[in-house]
Amino acid sequence: MRLSPLDGEHRTLGARMVPFGGWEMPLAYPSGTLAEHAACRDAAAVFDVSHLGTVRVEGSDAAERIQLAFTNDIKRISPGRAQYTHLLDVDGSVLDDIIVWWRDSGLVDVMPNAANTERVLSAVGGRDVTGERAVIAVQGPTARAVVGMLSVEAASVPRFGVAPAFMAGVDVVVAGTGYTGEDGVEIAIPRDAAPQVWQQLLLAGAVPAGLGARDTLRLEAGLPLHGHELGPGISPLQAGLGWVVAWEKTEVRGMSALLEERAHGSSRLLRGVATEGRRPAREGSEVRSPGGGTLGRVTSGNFSPTLGHGIALALLETGVRVGDEVVIDVRGTDLPGRVVETPFVR
Repeated sequence: MRLSPLDGEHRTLGARMVPFGGWEMPLAYPSGTLAEHAACRDAAAVFDVSHLGTVRVEGSDAAERIQLAFTNDIKRISPGRAQYTHLLDVDGSVLDDIIVWWRDSGLVDVMPNAANTERVLSAVGGRDVTGERAVIAVQGPTARAVVGMLSVEAASVPRFGVAPAFMAGVDVVVAGTGYTGEDGVEIAIPRDAAPQVWQQLLLAGAVPAGLGARDTLRLEAGLPLHGHELGPGISPLQAGLGWVVAWEKTEVRGMSALLEERAHGSSRLLRGVATEGRRPAREGSEVRSPGGGTLGRVTSGNFSPTLGHGIALALLETGVRVGDEVVIDVRGTDLPGRVVETPFVR
């Protein structure tokens, strides 16, 4: 089990640690997930996301290697920008969803999910520098004000921008990215300097938040989680992410299968479902029509702290429409729900 460079900080704060993607990471701190969630929605929360991989691709052909491996078109952006993209399997399903930090013309940092670094290395080459750094996300409506107390240049990096900055006495790389539905930045910090940056962010007013809050926040924002809304058998089209695909890139692995799916139509689509009461639906729960016919299955479900009721993402038959009433089987009990637009919280 790998440990974050901030492992000691989490334990000092009394975090509950859990295994996640081969790492031991904080699920929640003593204040609890609900308080951490609220801090991100109302002010600023700080998350350790060092479990994300970093594959560094260098050289004059760095951008071209990215272009040949992933679905999005890196030519739509330029150095100093970040981009969301997918790595496909041969059947058009999503092996991983990835953020690319194009730092300069000959340097690209590819950020895969925790367990998928080897897949990305196989696709683009480069080297795994995950162990050389920590990544901290500061998210929420006051996140940039908090970061600005340590570094004005770090706080000024625009949404989906990438830039170097000097912060709390340390050279860092900052991206205007995140996974909460709120504004904020993600900061890559040299491993040994990570604790001092973390401590300074807490002193500036950011509330530490764990994986529990990160999951409720991303679900309220309708953001997919690899292994749930993306993974084997789930294509970008089914997940409602066709915009991540540059359709002219026919040389990319899996694109022929994806083009065929686009031509013939997907058999299911990812939808949002709002449920009654505090009891949430859970992954794998069957979704039925009120008449009893099976419509699909829940991919993620939880209680929404912001809305005060359950919410879920589900892969459902394409005939299901926003506003339709559904029933979710939760361990043999019927949970009424309604198909809604996502994000659940804007």
